[in-house]
Amino acid sequence: MAPETAEELAELLRRPALHNRTIALEGNGSKRLMAGPNQPSDESFSTVKLNRVREYEPRDLTIGVEAGLPWSELTRLVGKHRQMVPLDPPFADCATVGGVVAANTSGPRRRLYGTARDAIIGMEFATLEGKLVRSGGMVVKNVAGLDMAKLMIGSFGTLAAITAVNFKLTPMPELERSFLVAFDSLASAIEARNGLLRSQLQPAAIDLLNPAAGAGLGQAAWLVAIRAGGNSAAIDRYEREISQLGGGVAFDNSRQETLWRRIEEFTPAFLAAHPGGAVARASCTLKGLEAVMASLPGAAVARAGSGICYGYFERAADAATWVAGAAEAGAKAVVEFAPEEAKSGLDLWPAPGADWEIMRRVKHLFDPDNLLNRGRLYRRL
Repeated sequence: MAPETAEELAELLRRPALHNRTIALEGNGSKRLMAGPNQPSDESFSTVKLNRVREYEPRDLTIGVEAGLPWSELTRLVGKHRQMVPLDPPFADCATVGGVVAANTSGPRRRLYGTARDAIIGMEFATLEGKLVRSGGMVVKNVAGLDMAKLMIGSFGTLAAITAVNFKLTPMPELERSFLVAFDSLASAIEARNGLLRSQLQPAAIDLLNPAAGAGLGQAAWLVAIRAGGNSAAIDRYEREISQLGGGVAFDNSRQETLWRRIEEFTPAFLAAHPGGAVARASCTLKGLEAVMASLPGAAVARAGSGICYGYFERAADAATWVAGAAEAGAKAVVEFAPEEAKSGLDLWPAPGADWEIMRRVKHLFDPDNLLNRGRLYRRL
């Protein structure tokens, strides 16, 4: 069922909850392979018809949209005013706003602009009691109730149904240019990354690809991809300083967009090519990123300025084995994507961390009978 209003969705959630019936909730289903299994349920709802723009004030750099609006439509709309919500989520062509927020997905530019928690200023969600709860607002400095909205980010629909989201917008840079620099070793690529982080330059993105991943871009080498923005003087300085790192290629305009789209969509492309494959994600310190990347046996991509690493495995069991070892070594690791049939036999999130008990209590407050999206949070909730 796909309700057309937030009030209708709230009522549709209330009725089955009264009778202890289980509920599955999703947007466009673009990330069904992500996180925990999609367990059978008594009722199933989609937010795809909640797809309106509620309020857009380009001069105020704010926009409020319903959760079912396609992410690509949000990007197109604000782009007409040279504005952006620079989260760069995978599956951007088919994901909904609510799905991006509920899964807390982001991409290369998180290094400069942060994640959904940094971009969201307000939210509306429907509870199993049939209530619509509004948190935050449409003013960037308005933080009243914002923490409740933050609970929904990354919850995979296990707490409530996101019905609308308010974003603060970011102006597009005057100019942008990207650079792809090749290195013959991981150590030299990390040294270049460290030099960028120590410099006064502040690239929007610094991504690292190992040779197996670089082959997909036509270069089987350690690649550092850099995205820079600013005025013409700033771009000229980027070119001068990055040219000292080694031989590389500069990209602008459509070639730049093509480069980053291929990096942002590396996970969807891998999963499409390897139906039995899996993707592991590990969060580590910037210092520890070199060791994590060295430990990945196949293709690997890292947000090298943020400490997020993605490893690609042709067998889901191998991904789970690697994640267990990474967790023992101190990284925060999960099997982020895996075939549906493999999830029930894998430990997707071996070390949820010290705040796990708080998460369990929050789940009990919102959904004491465990009816909503059971197990979607990596089989833990």
